[in-house]
Order: sequence, then structure tokens, then C-alpha cells
Amino acid sequence: MATAEAKELSLVGKVELRIALADSDAKLESILNIYLPPLLLKLASDHISVRDKVISICQHINTRIKAPQIKLPVAGLLKQYKENTNALIRHFDILYVQQGLSRLAVSDRLGLLPLIIHDIHQNYQESARHTASLFNMLLKLLHSLKLPPRGSADDIGLRQRFGLNSRGEDAHFIADWIGRLLLFAPDPAKIRVPGLDAEECLFLRLYDKQDTWQPGAAGGMNLVETKVVAVKFLASGAFTDTERFMPALYASSDTNSRLSDIGDDMLKRAVPAISLEDSEVLDQLFLVYLGSRGTEGSLPARVPLQTRILALLCKSKRATSYRAESIQVVAEGLTLDAQNGIIASTTTTRGLEASRLRSQIFAYTNWLARVSDPIDLGVIAPSLVSQLRGYIESQGWPTCREELSDKGGNEVSLRSLAYESVGVLARASPTKTIFDEDLDLLRWLFDSLAADSTDREVGLSIDSALSSVLGAFGGKLAQELEEPLENLLMHNMQRQPGHTEGSGLKIFRSTQFPAVRFANRCLDFKNTRARWLNIVALGTGINERRELSEEGRKGLDPYWYRMLNPTKSDGAGDMAIGTTKYDFPDPVDLIERFFGQDSIWNPVRPQATPVPMSDAYSPAIKFCHNVLLYQGLTPAALTVDSEWERQLEVLVSNDENVREQVKDYLREMASDSQATAALESLLLAEFSGVVNLNSKAASCGTCLLQLCSLSPDQMVARLVKHVRLLHSSIISSDKSARETASRLFGILASHADCAEADLEEMMKGFGMKSRAWSDAVGTQYIQVHGALLAMAFFWSRRAFRRNASATPAEETSMKAVVDMAIEILTSSHDETLLDAAIVSVYNLGLSGILSPKTLPATHSVSDVFKKLAEHADKSNENAVKALGTLAMQCDEDFAEDATFKQIINTLLKLHHVRDPAIQFAVGEALSYAAVGWQSKALVGAFDVEGDLPPSASRDISLSSILDSVLEECKTTKPALRQASVIWLLCLVQFCGHLPAMRGRLRECQSRFKGFLADRDSLNQETASRGLSLVYEKGDRELKEDLVRDLVGSFTGASATMSGTVSAETQLFEPGALPTGDGSITTYKDIMSLAAEVGNPSLVYKFMSLAANNAIWSCRAAFGRFGLSSIFSDASVDGYLSQNPKLYPVLFRYRFDPNANVRTSMNEIWTALVREPTATIDQHFDSIMGDLLKNILGKEWRTRQACCAAIADLVQSRPAARYEKYIGDIWTLTFKVCDDIKESVRTAAMTLARVLVGILTRGLEAGDSSSRSAGAMLKNVLPFLLSPSGLESPAQDVQAFSLSALLQIIKKSSKSALRPFVPDLVGRLILLLSSLEPEGIEYIRLRAEQYGVTGQQIDDARLSGVRGSPMLEAIERCLDFLDETSMKELRGPLENAITTGLGLPSRVGGSRVLVSLATRHNFLFRSHANYFLKLARKQVLDRNDTISASYSAACGYLSRLASDDEILRLFEHCRKLYFDSDDERHQLIAGEIVFATSKYATDRFNGLAAEILPFVFFAKHDGYDRAKTVFQDTWDETVGGSRTVLLCMQEIIQLAIQYLDSPRWALKHTAAFTVAEAINATGMEIGDPIAQVIWPGIEKAVDGKTWEGKEKALQAFVRFARAKNVVTEDKGEWARIQKIMLRESKRNNAAYRQHALACLAEFVELRESVDLATEVYDITAPIIEDLLAGPEQMDHDMQAGGPPSKTM
Repeated sequence: MATAEAKELSLVGKVELRIALADSDAKLESILNIYLPPLLLKLASDHISVRDKVISICQHINTRIKAPQIKLPVAGLLKQYKENTNALIRHFDILYVQQGLSRLAVSDRLGLLPLIIHDIHQNYQESARHTASLFNMLLKLLHSLKLPPRGSADDIGLRQRFGLNSRGEDAHFIADWIGRLLLFAPDPAKIRVPGLDAEECLFLRLYDKQDTWQPGAAGGMNLVETKVVAVKFLASGAFTDTERFMPALYASSDTNSRLSDIGDDMLKRAVPAISLEDSEVLDQLFLVYLGSRGTEGSLPARVPLQTRILALLCKSKRATSYRAESIQVVAEGLTLDAQNGIIASTTTTRGLEASRLRSQIFAYTNWLARVSDPIDLGVIAPSLVSQLRGYIESQGWPTCREELSDKGGNEVSLRSLAYESVGVLARASPTKTIFDEDLDLLRWLFDSLAADSTDREVGLSIDSALSSVLGAFGGKLAQELEEPLENLLMHNMQRQPGHTEGSGLKIFRSTQFPAVRFANRCLDFKNTRARWLNIVALGTGINERRELSEEGRKGLDPYWYRMLNPTKSDGAGDMAIGTTKYDFPDPVDLIERFFGQDSIWNPVRPQATPVPMSDAYSPAIKFCHNVLLYQGLTPAALTVDSEWERQLEVLVSNDENVREQVKDYLREMASDSQATAALESLLLAEFSGVVNLNSKAASCGTCLLQLCSLSPDQMVARLVKHVRLLHSSIISSDKSARETASRLFGILASHADCAEADLEEMMKGFGMKSRAWSDAVGTQYIQVHGALLAMAFFWSRRAFRRNASATPAEETSMKAVVDMAIEILTSSHDETLLDAAIVSVYNLGLSGILSPKTLPATHSVSDVFKKLAEHADKSNENAVKALGTLAMQCDEDFAEDATFKQIINTLLKLHHVRDPAIQFAVGEALSYAAVGWQSKALVGAFDVEGDLPPSASRDISLSSILDSVLEECKTTKPALRQASVIWLLCLVQFCGHLPAMRGRLRECQSRFKGFLADRDSLNQETASRGLSLVYEKGDRELKEDLVRDLVGSFTGASATMSGTVSAETQLFEPGALPTGDGSITTYKDIMSLAAEVGNPSLVYKFMSLAANNAIWSCRAAFGRFGLSSIFSDASVDGYLSQNPKLYPVLFRYRFDPNANVRTSMNEIWTALVREPTATIDQHFDSIMGDLLKNILGKEWRTRQACCAAIADLVQSRPAARYEKYIGDIWTLTFKVCDDIKESVRTAAMTLARVLVGILTRGLEAGDSSSRSAGAMLKNVLPFLLSPSGLESPAQDVQAFSLSALLQIIKKSSKSALRPFVPDLVGRLILLLSSLEPEGIEYIRLRAEQYGVTGQQIDDARLSGVRGSPMLEAIERCLDFLDETSMKELRGPLENAITTGLGLPSRVGGSRVLVSLATRHNFLFRSHANYFLKLARKQVLDRNDTISASYSAACGYLSRLASDDEILRLFEHCRKLYFDSDDERHQLIAGEIVFATSKYATDRFNGLAAEILPFVFFAKHDGYDRAKTVFQDTWDETVGGSRTVLLCMQEIIQLAIQYLDSPRWALKHTAAFTVAEAINATGMEIGDPIAQVIWPGIEKAVDGKTWEGKEKALQAFVRFARAKNVVTEDKGEWARIQKIMLRESKRNNAAYRQHALACLAEFVELRESVDLATEVYDITAPIIEDLLAGPEQMDHDMQAGGPPSKTM
């Protein structure tokens, strides 16, 4: 019985016999097809003999199948490979598959693709070597695979056709290895390449098969072409976007545009399909970027690919968690040009690519800083900052090396980016980078700013880095860092450009401004060194940038300091100082810092010497002074806001309680030795300023006077010894300085410690100067002015201090001063002397020295107050107040002839002065007269320590004066009405604390309310302030009544606010109601007009208008000057708390068009609403409902206010809060945009902008999936494209609509905008023309008048279209297309192309076709034929620019169109050329053909046989422009004359067709074509070619003579010469000879000379034939003409030919 081994051997032997007996290739092929796969299966036999036998048979087979015609059973072998796991079987299967694959037909080969792809991923796991062969075969088959159009049904079915839909692992494997193929570059010297490790390179090389990528070798492939076909396969429907992502990324970064274009398109589609937060994706990106290192690992990717990868990483938050990888990315990117290391050894890219990579690295560092987790950033930031700093220093520090800066802008710009990145990273992680013990990084940045002179942009970047670092100092600075920071900032404040420091650092630019900024934001407000830096900034800022001074001022203002350093706990609007950061400096420390022993301003002994940094001296004084006063106040006394300094001044000057608080504080300071020294230093410093600064001493003098008036005498005594230094200031030329010094002299000289000798000497000198007033001239007036003031202030302050009877000597001196003042007042005409006299009278009267009893006998009281009244009439406030002080000293007597009554009457008569300041002075003077020193107006007038001096007793004065003022308030005279309300305000303000005044507050309230409806805003504001004062001083019942009346007037429910109407009451502004010869203004005018027209009802109509006007005016007064406090108090538990309906109305009025209304309502809102956010949220629905209800109201003011209010409301609230109103808001907004009132339309447009902004921000943030996004787009897009938007005649509306539309398109996502894209593209194209200025077409039609051509204007218009933002928006819309929307686009695009009128729209349509054909070819391919047919119709446009644009579009469309459609295009060009007499049509045909050859070269070459004959024909056209275009086409397409020979028959046939044309132009062109064809044949013409040419050339030279025919004749001779070489046919030569002789006999002189030359050449050619007789017959007449003389010569010349002699 035979064994199993024997059986197997027997079977194998039989197969061997069959193969051996096959005596032909066909039989062998048939046997192998049946038996080769089973034979190879025996390689899996358990018996070695069997296996050896099979191998020997295979060797025999190998020798038999070398003939390429023998086909192998490739499919069976491949299937056997897939089904078998035996390595030996697989090895032989693959060998025979590789050998037999190329022998199969293309269709059979392509049929193997699904089998090769099947389980290829599993095959790779089993054997990488064998799979490498399979993948290589797959790549070879791709060269033969014709892919269907992208997006077609066949394309979508590819995945199922290849079986990839159920085997995603195989698809992923193929896509992955195609990606690796894109990274591959064969280099035998290297075992790995960038992006691939050694094993992957071996796989692609078929494990070192040398000829794998050698196209000339057997089985070798062209790598570039293989990559192209592989990428195209990858872009097909066989793969998903997720599978394409990494290969698309590789392709997009390839330097070959054939790969990168496809890669860009794939990547654009693939990125949205994957998540950049996926760890697998990020792992792969980092692996490719960095490589896997090691001798066998992958190398880092090439620079372009690294740049692309970084751009993606900058969109991934999770990428920031890759700490080590991120650090490595930055480190290697910054050392790209290093001479050693892995990067330098593998990267040869320099220049632009390296710069782009570094720029992207800096972008990545910024991304890390912005989105990294703080923990991750704490690890990354220190290393990155160190690397960036090292990179900068490697370029040279502090200045970039010259050889780098001279290379161009790249290195410099990278240096700038590096600095900025340092700042961003440091800010993001300050603890690990900035806040070290010596602030090293901050110090380095300051040094860089000071000394880096590389470039201005670098300086700006360092400044930006410092600004970023500054943001890290937001909280409380650690105590141990304060001193290093202070020292650093002080050092940088002292740096001066041009100086070289001890360290060798040469200062290039000032660092003072950033130093001051750091001081203001990093150090507490109480830090005295920081405040000193602000002072230095003010002192040097005048010579530096203005912003330095501004920053210095901000640092000295607690309000601005708080604004610069807001805390997270409280809002910026809350200015209460609640944290230690905002505490004021300790005044003692501050004064010591500014004016202590170590200061440059140490005033140990004031003397008249120049003051260093004089510009900063006064601000320093003012700041120390204000800090000192603020410390003396209780915390609740003053709120630190933008007006805190003015409020402090007002409080200290006018508030008696505040003054007492400050005095107590200063007395407390005087009891402490250190504080006493500080206070003395400040006093001396202020005194020094008064003495030395003159015109700059205003603030010093004011501060010193205020401080002296508040300080105890023991402190003032410290200045007394320096009183003599005031002499020069008292007689200086500066009036303010004289007045200040004189008053200060009065305070100091009247002090008990003042030396009598000094006092006597100075007073004597002043007396001598003042007594000479009558003889004074020039500057002597100034000296008299100062001297008189000094004496007046001295005696008045002496009287204040002593408050007792004076000695006789003093009486005499005082009387002399009084007499002199009165004499000057009554006799002098010099304004300077009169001013001194008036001020002296005021002060002497205030102190009681001057009174009716002490007046000189030569002058009566009436003389004095009449003189004062005269000056008061001239708006002299001091004269008014002097009248008041005189009245203080008069006895209370209201008799008509009494002095007191006369002064009061004089004051009341000043109402005609229309200066509000005078009326306030009158009111103040009335308070003097009414209550004397009890008037609060005199609180600041008593400026020495002691008791108030006595004044005349008062019982009924206040009541009597108040009665008069209240009565005057009823008047309708405008001047008196304004004056009376101001007087009433002053009386309430200065006397409201007295019982007599408090008892009549209700009357005052009633009068004030009557002024709220006045047309004069000053009256309204004054009444408002008066009501506020009444409210403050009234009881609870009075307060409730006042609030009720105010609210009633505000809401229109009460008429209690209106006043009385008389005949002279002004109801309208002049000109508001013109009548032709004037205008209606008063009630009397209304009555007269009504009587004239006989219509009494007219009175009521006008009164209604006036009432409405008054209501608005009334509202304008609300909230001004403290009225807000009424509402603030009432809102808590009073009237307003019970009426919440007021909030919607009040919110709307905050946006009233009237500025006064807005201001008033905002103040009411601020006072009424303690928590605005909570209140609006609580009443949101009622507020929004009120606004939507009134936005279409009757009053334009209401409509405009509603628009502004809605805009504010929606901007400050999340979209969900008003989502239910969004539809109504859009609808109503569009209605109001068409309002009849321009200001309302503007407000509506503003609201529309806000809504668009909200929409775009929502779209950008990804809110497009919300329910409101689609509805909002449906509303807004039609509006923007409507006649109210982009088509609006108003340019501002057009600009808004365009801007809004571009924002929406730019910010929208694909899913949100895609439904609107088809219609949007069509509308945008049509709107291109509407946005063009109307005058362009006018100018074009009259171009010659402006010295230009119409074409030049059209070229400019074309350029404008190409750069138009509208076109950019259209391109973005096209990027959102998919298969469905592409189909929908067809109709709108066709409509836009066919109906567009202007050049921009017409050209825009062509540009869209070009974009679709180039950037969206996959989607557009199926529509290309249709639009090519459409574009053909547009090329005939009358405008050359439009025609050229569509001609170019035809060229681009030809890339995608079918061959039949392109042939139809060419046929259309032929018809244009041959069937039209218009030369322009010939040019258009040429442009179309040229565009096709240029933009669709492959398609043109494929159909060259159909079009080139026509091109050759047309390039001989007589119209130069058309000829040039066709010539360019021929030159671009044809390489040499060989093409003419290939197309000779078609060319000649085309020429013959038109040689008989009735159009001479075509006939001539055809003749030139034949001539040129003959010239291109060379020296020999074969008989076949000659037979083709002969009919053409024969017909070309036939007929009468025409210009240029000589070219055809010359070609005819050339044809004869070439034919002579190859033929001796006598019959043909006889015909040729006959034609030649005929043409030589032509009579045209110009043609004859060429014909004779050709004849000579022909005779020479035919030497064997005797042509002497024929030639003689032709030339004899010519010779006779030559001998005939000059007449015939002239005739020849006139005929156009050369002279006969020449011939």
C-alpha cells in the first residue's frame, strides 16, 4: 500500500509531466491556470521530499514563463495567499502574483483591487514583508484606476465596491500607509527620513529592493506620480474624512502643488470630522512632529509639516496638557539653526520656512499661556520662558547682532515675537517666572527695553511684554517683593538715553513710562515711593511723552488708581475704599518722602531760589495737602470718585463740621513731635512754593491759605519769621500771586509772634506805595494794588484775632487804609486799583473796620454802595459781596431811606445782569445782610484761630428778604425769574439751618417746583438743587409730599409742577414757529395770531404744544445737582417703593434723545436703583414689553429712545433671557429703520448693528444650533440684502449692511449658513454693482475728458472687484457648499450671471465660476458643462473687460467639462471667427482658445488635433490684436514646426475652404496660412505632403494682386524648390511655371518687385529649362520704363512701388 508521501509525490509528478509536455505557450498557460495554485499548496506538505519536488518544478516553471505573453492565474494565487497562512506558500504566491500582474489586461488588473485590499490590515500583522509587496501592487494598480467625479454616485459607491464599508481597519491601514508614502523620499544613504522610522522606510522600499522607485527599471514606479494617484484615490469616496485626516495633513504640506492642492481640499473637509481633543489624534500629531528618536526611530517631520501641525495644536486645549512634548517643540523650534543636534542634522530648510515655523511656535506658546491648566502651565512656563530668553540672547543681547538684523525683517520680527511670548507666558504663570526674590525676569525685560536698539518694532514688542507681565500683578504683592520692585522702578526712572551704566549697558530708550505704570499697578496706593515716582513722572513728563505725565497724574488720583487696579470682589463703579490696597498714604511718611531731609525739595529755610523739577512741585504740594485733609475726615464724609478732589475742596471750604474735624486732626498732629515736624515741613514747602514759583504757585498758595486757616496758631507761628519773603510776591506782576501773598501776609503778620520791627517796616513800605496811587504809572499800579491788599488783609485779620477795641495808633492806621480804599473806589478809573479797593472794602467790611459809622466824612454811605453797584453792574462779584459786608454792619432798618434797605434794594436791582455768577454772588450777599456771620457762606472767610467778630443784630431781616425773593419768584420776566430762583437757592443753602428759614421750607418748595417746567435749563437745575436742599432740611411729611409731586410730574399724572402763564411768558424758542415775518414765542404772540386768523381754538392748540414741550423740559431738570438724593431716599421705604411701574418708564427715559433728559434720568436711575443688575432682571419682562410697545409710538423721541434702550438691554443680558422676544425685536427694528425721522433711523441702525453683533458672536461661539439662530438669520439676511440694506441709497446704510453681512459670513459655521448660501451667492454677485460709486460709469463714458481711456477705468474697476470684501464673502460662502447646496446654487448663479447689469456683477459672476472650477472642482464637476455653455453666451458682452473675464472663465471651466462640450466650445469659437465681420468677435474667439490652452492645458492638448489647425490659421489674421492672441496660444502649446506637418492636411483644407471666401480678410489670412505652412515644411516636401499643399498654394497665388500677396508667391517658390528635390514630373512643373510667369507679369508696382525676385529665384531653380524668351518678354517693358526718364520714375513712386532705377 502506497504511503501518503508517495501519493503526494505521484500527484506532483503528474503535474510536472503535464507542464513538461506543454509544447506551446498557450498550452502552458492553460495548464498553469489550472494546476499552479494547487501545486503551490503542496509546499505545506509535511514531507520535505514533496516540498523539494514542488520547488524544483517551480524553478522549471520560472524558465518557461519568461515570455511576457504567458498569463498566470493571478486571481487564484492572490486568493490562495489571502486564505493560507503558510509562509512558504505565501512567498511563492506573491512571487507569481508580482510576475503575472503586469501581464493582465487593465480591466483584469483593476478587478484584483478588492482582493488585494481585503484583510490587508490582518496580512500586515502576519507578515510585513509580504504586505509590503501587496501595498506596492496596490499602488501600481492605482495608476490604471480611473476615478469617477467627486461626489457622484459612482464615487460614493467606491467604498462598497472595494469592500471597505465593512472593513474599516483595512481602509484605515491603506490611508495610513498612503500618508507614510507622502512622507517618503528614497535616499539610499539614509535608513530613515523625516516622519518615518527605519522599518517604515524598509516597507516602502520593499525591504531594500533597489529598483522599487526607479521608473526605468522593470516593475519600478515614479514616486511623484505614485503619490499623486494615491492622493487622488484617498480623496475619493472610498475613504471617510476621519481616515483621510493625517494623510491630508501630510499632502497639504508637500512642496508639490499637485499634492498640496488636493491635500488642502481634503484637510478642509477632514478637520471638522475629527476632534482635536482626542488623545489618539494628539499622540499621532506629536509623534510625527517630534519623531520617536533612537537609531531606528522616526525623525522629526519636515519644517512645512511641523508648521501645519502646530497650527492644529493651537486649536486643541488638550494639547496643552502634553507638558514634555510642548517644551520639546519650543526648544527644538528655537534651535532650528543650531549646528549640532538632531534638528540641525536633518533639517536643511532655512529662510522663509524656518521663519514661518518659528512664528507658529510663538503662536503655540501664546496658546499654551492662554488655555493651559494652571498646574500644567506652572510646569511648562519656566522652561519655555528660559528657552525664549536664551533664543533672544543667542541673537545678541541687548541688541541683535548686525549680521542677523541686516538679513532682512525675518530675524527682527521673530525677535519681537519672542519678547511678546515671554510676556504672555510670564503673565500666565507669574509665580514660577516673575515672582522670584530678585525679580530677575522683570529686570531683564526693563534692561532690554532700555538697551535693545535693534528696531522700533522690537521696542514695541518689549513694551508689550512688560504690559503682559504687568497684568500678573493684579493682586496683593508679597511683602518681600515690594522693596526689590521699588528699587528696580526707582532705578529705571533715573535712566537717561545716551548714558552708559556701570554694568556697561548703554541706554537707548527711556523706561520711565513702564516704570510708572508698574508703580501704579503693582504697589499699594499708600506706598510713598510709588507716589514719588508719579511726582518724578510729572517733573520730567514735559520733556518726555505726554502719556508719562498722564500716568503720573493717575497715580496721584485715588479714583484713577482704583480704576487701574479693580478688585474681583467689587465692581469698578464702587469707589469706596474698602481694602488696604487703596488706603491713602500716611501723611507724615508722605511729607517726609516728598519734603524730608533726603528730598530735593527739603524746605529747611524758605528762600528765593529756583526750585528743581518745578513742574512737579505744585502737584506734589497738592497731593500731600489733600492726603492730609482726607485723613482728618471721617470715612463717611467723602466718597472717593472722579470728583473727589473738588468735593474735598468744597467740604473743607464750606462745611463747618468738616472744618472742625480737620482742625481737631491738625491739633492732634501738633501734639506729636514727628507729626509736628511733618506738618511744619508741608507748611514750609507750600510757603516756599508761594515765594519761588510765582505764576506756578496758585495751587501752593491756595493750599497754604487753607492749611493756615485750619492749623492751630502754634503751627502757623512756624511761618511768621519768614513773612518778609512775601514782599516780592505781594508786588509781583501776577495778580493771583499778589492776592494770595497779600492774604497770607494778613494771616501771618497779624499773628502775635510776628516781630514788630519787621511788621512796622513792611507796613510803612506798603503805606508809602499805596499813598502814591494818584501819581502811579505803569507797574506802579501793580505795586499799589499789592500794597493796599496787604494792608487791608492785615488789619482785617488783626481785627479777627483781637476782636477788641484797637489802640489810637491802630485806629489811625486803620482809618488811613479805609480812607485810601474809599478814595480809590470813588475817584480812580484804573481797573487794577479799583479791584484792590473793592477787595479791601469787602475785607474791611467783613471785619467791622468799615461800616457806615467809620466812613470818611468826605463820602456818604450812598456814594459808596452806588459805586459798588456800578461795578456790580459790570459783573464784578467782589463788588456784590462788598455790598453784602457793608449791609452786615448796618443796623436793621427797612425804612425806604435807611441805609440797610437801600443796600438790599440795590442788590435786588442787579437781576438785570444776565451773568449767573453775579446772581449767585447777590444771593450770597443777601445772606450776609440777612444773618451776618451766621451765613454758611462765610464759613471759609474766617481764616484765623479765634472767635467770630460781632455783627449788627438781626431779627426780621431774613424773613423780610425771603418775602421779597419769594414774591419775585412769581414774576414772568425771564431775567428776574432766573435771578430770583438763584437767590432763593442761596438763602436756603446758606440760611437753611436757622429756624426762621426752616419754618418756610414749604413755601420754598412750592416756588422751586414752579421752575422745574421752565424752558431755561439753568432755572431747572437751580430749582432741582433747591428742592434737594429743601428735602434734606425738611421733615418726613415734607419729604413724602415732595417725592409725590415729583413723580406725578414725571409720569404726567400731575400738573403741580407747572407755573403761571402771563402775556410775556415764553412758550417757544425764537424761530421754532416762524410766521414769515417773525416767529411765535410768547403767550401774547399766540393771542395775537389767533385774533388775526379768527380761530380762538388756535390758542389751545399752541398751549398744548407748549405744555408738551414744557413736560420734556421739566424732565430735563430731574436728578440734577442732588435731586437724585430725594429719589434715593424715597426708593427704600417711601413712595417709590410702592410704585414699581416707574422702572420701565425710567429705564426708557435714560436713553432719551435730549441730553439733559438722559443725564437727569441716569442720575435718577443711579439714585433710585441701588442694584441695577438685579432690578433689571426682576423687571425685565415689563421693561422689554414697554420698549416693544412704544418703539412704534407717535413721538419720535420715544421711538428713538426705545431703540437705544433695547440695544443696551440685549447687550447686557444672555441670549436666553430675551430669546422669546428676538423675533419681535428684529421685526420692529426693521420697521423703524424706515422711520421718517433721520435720528430715529440712525438709532434703529445702531440697534441693528448691536443685534448683528450679538448674532455674529453667537455664531462664532457655536450657538448656531440654538433655536433662535436660524430664525435670526432668516430675518437679518433678507434685510441686509434688501433696498433697506445693501441696496439703500444712503451710503452709511450700505456700509453697515456690508459690514454686518461680512461679519455674519465670516463668523458663521457651515451648518448655520449653508441653507442660505445659494441665494446669498446670487444676491451678493448682483449687489457688487450696486456698491460701486455712481460716478464711475459717468466718468467712463467721458474718459477722454479726464485724460484716460475707458479700458484703464475698467481695469481699475476690475481690480476693485478682485479686492472687494464682497467677493471674499462670496468665496467663504462657496467653501460651505455641499452636494445638495451646489445643486441649489445653480439657479441663483445662473440668474446672477445672466441678469447682472454693471461690470462688477458681471465680472463677479465670472470670478465665481473660476473659483468653483478651481477650489471646488469635486462638487462642481457635474455642473461644469452647463455653466460652460452659459459662459459662452456672456463672452459677447459689449464691454471688453467682461468679455475677457468670461473668456478666462471658459478656460477654467474646460478643466472639468466633457470632451464633447469643449469641442462645442471650440466650434463656437470657429463660428465667431469665420461667420462674423466684427473684428472684436475674432479677438474674443482667440481669447477663449488662449484661456483654454492656458488654464486647461491637459484638456487642450488632448483635443489639440481638433483645434490647432484653427489656431494656426487664425494666428495669421490681419487684425493685430487677434493675431497676437492666437500667436501666443500657438507658442504656448506647440513645441516646434513638427506640429504643422502633423496637422498639414487639416490646415490646408481649412485654408482652401476660406480662400474662396467673399471676405477679403479671411481670403488673405488663408493665403498667409498656406504660405506659413509651406515655410514650416523644411527643404524637402514629400509627394504626399505636396499633394496636400498643392491645391492650397495654387489657389493662394491665384487671383488679382493684393497687399501681402508676395508672401504667398515666395512660399510658392519655396514649394517649387522643395518639390524639385523629390520630383521631376514635367506636367506639374509646367503648371508651376505657368503660374510663376503669370504672377511676374502683374502690373502692381509694389508687387512686381517681389514677383521679379521670385522669378529670378525660379529661373535659377530651373536651369535645365530655357526661359530666356519668357523672362525677356517680362523684363523688357520694365527696362524701357527705366530708360524713359524721371517722369516714369515718379509715376512708379506714386503707385506705391520703389523707384524704377532700383528695380
